[in-house]
Formats: sequence, structure tokens, C-alpha cells
Amino acid sequence: MQGLIGPPDYSQEPSRHPSLRINAKEPFNAEATRENLISSYITPVEFFFKRNHGPIPLVDDISSYNVSIGGLIAKSIQLSLDDIKKLPKHNVTATLQCAGNRRTAMSNKKEVRGVGWDVAALSNAIWGGAKLCDAFKLVGIEYNTKMTPSGGKHVEFISVDQCKEEDGGPYKASIPLHQASNPFSDVLLAYEMNGEVLNRDHGYPLRVVVPGVIGARSVKWLDQINIIEEECQGFFMAKDYKMFPPTVNWDNIIWSTRKPQMDFPVQCAICSLEDVNTVKPGQVTIAGYALSGGGRGIERVDISVDGGKTWIEASTHQKDDVQYIPDDISSDKWAWVLFKAVVDITEDTEIIAKAVDSSANVQPEHVETIWNLRGILNTSWHRVRLQIAP
Repeated sequence: MQGLIGPPDYSQEPSRHPSLRINAKEPFNAEATRENLISSYITPVEFFFKRNHGPIPLVDDISSYNVSIGGLIAKSIQLSLDDIKKLPKHNVTATLQCAGNRRTAMSNKKEVRGVGWDVAALSNAIWGGAKLCDAFKLVGIEYNTKMTPSGGKHVEFISVDQCKEEDGGPYKASIPLHQASNPFSDVLLAYEMNGEVLNRDHGYPLRVVVPGVIGARSVKWLDQINIIEEECQGFFMAKDYKMFPPTVNWDNIIWSTRKPQMDFPVQCAICSLEDVNTVKPGQVTIAGYALSGGGRGIERVDISVDGGKTWIEASTHQKDDVQYIPDDISSDKWAWVLFKAVVDITEDTEIIAKAVDSSANVQPEHVETIWNLRGILNTSWHRVRLQIAP
């Protein structure tokens, strides 16, 4: 498209923070260290996880950049970045999480395919931009529309990057129209991140942010928005990011038998410790993050210092000097909470964390029960080992 191009190779990649854990170089996929991830409620841009499927697009002329809205509507339009900035601006604090977060732990039980992520394939940011539902009013789509007169029920987002999974074509994904047109879903056409212009890694000049949903639906480097009848049939909707049972393997998989994953389940992880740690006897801080999809809050985070025999409740917080109350108007419903507990350790042990969301959903105890061939949605209890220093 004019103004924004998806390069065919990796010769013009942006610079990244040297502390990132690189899980794949081309395309670039990396996460923060555990310690850096929970160093603040709002993740600094340099520590925000990088998830890519091809070379990072380049803007060669921002004045000629525009995004189209078309498909099953009465009239298509082209919007420049200035046009979008004329719409009411909203700031939405939202955590984006890759569906493959914690994949490495699942693969350790039984091999899966995909980028090997530790526990930091997620991050929290303040996204600034226009609500998609407000842009839709420019083409006659009112709030909370389930279907257009022409039969459109889904909203497809198309990027400009070049993905090998799409045979060199662009990344694409879709969400239901009723979600996209609901002002309370907070789906954004975002041009800012943490109060600054988006950088290249995170979608400059414009991206979609779909809060409460796996990151694969928040398409970066936006080119087209199409109103379509059925779900997008791009690779990452039709043949990836679907939750299959442990009995399905690469010989018997039938992709069409499962819907594309949208909301992510309740999740938490310990970030103040690595998988195996040597500590002195005494007090140890157990800290990390917890979150749930669909705007559900975190009711509590439970910590066990004896391998699951007994439990204590960790403290939880979001913003400084504001008490966190699940699902309260004072809380950021699309964002993670950070948790903390200080415990006494006198012997070698296993520390466990599990979260419960405001709908009483709880993380499954064992990864084996949710194992799947793509290694997505590992939300099992998070476990780390402590060994007393000699």
C-alpha cells in the first residue's frame, strides 16, 4: 500500500533492548526477563514482548498512508491517520498476551510446535487511539450492530507484513462485528502506546488492539478493515490458534472442527523467581502477574509453599495508591494485576501459584490435562523450585 510497505527481508529491522530473551531471530520474537516484566504495572515499551511473523514494515511516506473500510457495507471509505485522529481519542489500559505464553513448560512435558516462550509473552500498556465503533459510524454501522444489511457479521483486519504462513501474503485475523461495534469492548485503532507514537515493532503507524482476547487478533501495521460474512480464512484463523484436546495429533487433526480462539483463560505466573532457585533460609518474596480474558477481574491469587498442601492468599494491585477491586469501575478491566506474598522458607520446596477470576474460573492443576499440539494456552498452576543454599 502507499506509505507503508512490508519488506521482503530482515535487513532493516529496528533496534531492540539488549536484555530481551530472544526466542527467534527471523522473524524476531522476544520477551522480557521475568524481573523486568513485573518491574512496573505499565510495561515500558522496550520490555514489551515482540511477536512477529515476518520482517517489520516500513513507513516511506506517512502523508500517503491510509486504511480502508470496506466489504459488506453500502459504501467503502479510505481514512488517513489524520482522519482517525479527528475521531474521539480514548486511552485503554490493556494487557496483550500471546496464546503461546508458557509454551516451553508445556513442551517440556510433550513436544509441541511453536516459538518457545517462557512466562513473559505478555505485557501491559496504555493504548491511545480511536474506538473502532466510532470509525464504523462513518460507514453507517451503528453501535452494537450484529449484522449489516448486506450480511456482514465479522470484521477482518489485514496487515501489510509478509508472512511465510500466508505464502508471502499479509497477516490477517477477524473478530465478530457485534464485538467490534460495541463501545464497551474498547476495540481500538491505536496510534499511541504509553503516551508515545507507536514504534515499528508494535505496529506503527496504526494497529488494532482487541482487549481481553489473545494477541493474535490485535493486528499490527493495519492496511484494510473488511466487513465479511464468515470468519476470516487466513492461516492464523483457520489453521492455527485453536484449542484441541490432548488426543489430537498432526496425523488426525481436522482444523475445521474447532473455532478460532478468542478470549484467553485465567492465568498467573511467578516472576520473582526462575524455575529453579538457590536461596538462604528465611523470607522469600513471591511476586508475579495474574489476568483473565473477556474483561474478567482477578478474585484472588493463591500461593503454596509446600507443593500444594496448604495455601495463602497473595496481595494484588494495579495502579499505585488505588485499591484493586475486581470488576470495579476503579480498576482496569482489560489489564493484569500484580501479586506479592512474602513467605518463610526453611527447606527445599516447590512454590505454586494459581489464580481465580471473578467468574470463579481457576487454573488447571496439571499441564498434561490441557496439552495440545500447538502448545497454546498453558494456564496450568505455575511451579518453581527452591533449594536451600548449603
